[in-house]
Amino acid sequence: MKNILIVEDDQSIAELQKDYLEISGFSVDVCSDGTSGLKYLEDNECDLIILDIMLPGIDGFEILRKIRDAKDIPILLVSAKKEEIDKIRGLGLGADDYITKPFSPGELVARVNAHLGKYERLKNKYRNNGPSNVLQVRGLEIQKDSRIVCVNEKEVSLAQKEFDLLLFMAMNPNKVFSKEELFEKIWGLDSLGDTATVTVHIARIREKIEADPSNPQYVETVWGAGYRFRI
Repeated sequence: MKNILIVEDDQSIAELQKDYLEISGFSVDVCSDGTSGLKYLEDNECDLIILDIMLPGIDGFEILRKIRDAKDIPILLVSAKKEEIDKIRGLGLGADDYITKPFSPGELVARVNAHLGKYERLKNKYRNNGPSNVLQVRGLEIQKDSRIVCVNEKEVSLAQKEFDLLLFMAMNPNKVFSKEELFEKIWGLDSLGDTATVTVHIARIREKIEADPSNPQYVETVWGAGYRFRI
């Protein structure tokens, strides 16, 4: 049984999310603030985190930053804030998804299932890969089994979805993918017109692997079409 952690200060919302997730077969724990959420993660393992942004004390962005430094699991940000800048900030810090309140409990369960499914498929795909499963392109090295990326023999740190996106494109070189296609492949959901997630992750990848992010040699923009990994 997969264990979900909800960090939400609104008890009624937290209980509604908890009920629907438990009905769907998940084990669920709830923390009402960021401090208790971080303490929970020190003492317990979980498979996915649903994290509200507007929390007393430590806000969700700071919690997200701390979690990403220590754990590589799906994190879904939840917020009543609809401004694009908040979504871009959250995704840039390593969130896997951003859900705007109000949303249906059914949508939440669907997104949880999609992210857990994607995560499990990736783990299973690379669990038994040996050290020979390494992609090397002009100084860039992607180690599929250990999920390590190096540029000119120096390791760079990529968030989970950043690695997944880079690896997918590198394994399909010179092929152009639209933002919608990449969102569906990596996040396991229809984009529904929401492509900011892909844009943010591409930008973050370029910052980490490109010598000049404004003139990328690996992840190129094909104007009007999408992105491709060039070899």
